[in-house]
Amino acid sequence: MDYTKLVEVMRKLSLEAGARIMEIYEADDFDVKLKSDESPVTAADEAADALISAGLRAAFPDVMLVTEEQSATHTTQGKTFLIVDPLDGTKEFIHRRGDFTVNIALVEDGVPTRGVVFAPAKGRMFYTDASGQSVEETGDLSPDRVGALKPISVSDADNDALMVVASKSHRDQATDDYISKYSVKDSKSAGSSLKFCLVATGEADLYPRVGRTMEWDTAAGHAVLAGAGGAVVRFDDLTPLQYGKADYANPFFIAYAPTVSLKEA
Repeated sequence: MDYTKLVEVMRKLSLEAGARIMEIYEADDFDVKLKSDESPVTAADEAADALISAGLRAAFPDVMLVTEEQSATHTTQGKTFLIVDPLDGTKEFIHRRGDFTVNIALVEDGVPTRGVVFAPAKGRMFYTDASGQSVEETGDLSPDRVGALKPISVSDADNDALMVVASKSHRDQATDDYISKYSVKDSKSAGSSLKFCLVATGEADLYPRVGRTMEWDTAAGHAVLAGAGGAVVRFDDLTPLQYGKADYANPFFIAYAPTVSLKEA
């Protein structure tokens, strides 16, 4: 894989998709439909998916592509593939809360190695560079020119005063019970894959997810976190979270800075 080309393409497509999403977000109204699993989908999901998938297929025609909005891709299998969630946090989008992201990632041998997470309503952009180091780009975030880049890294966690981030739309008692095992200084809520990025920048130390997610929800954020020195493990046995599973469904997991002393489930 040409990582330099991949990062350029992923970055550009995420920004173009984000601009399209914001056009719909800022309109007076937009339609919301329900998929077969009762999850919502909007015109923004579909428009962003069409743009990203066309761009990836043109640039990397020989690489398998899995995308949330194209169910035919969910039956494909491989250890190396591109995986896309064109609008992660659709509920946040519908309720106009801003915590939604564009996610594009490369998985190699079951591990997310490169990824981009763009939060268009918040103007925050995180991605792995060609070497695998994670950066946050600032500036006007133009698709055609790269702005200032700041390498990001996870915190040196204080286990007596941890910063925890958890889901905004899926917070439940099981999550709170697990968080209560730690000495927590502060807890914040965030939507979508932004939670991985808050751990990657050191704004949080720990993100436990006791709830259903799919690989397209997590791969890009996982790649960004790994490129910042963090890790993601299964909730049940604390082994590394793997990708390319038969149904692309994730077990519960914990994303964290390695200086956090993890507790058993």
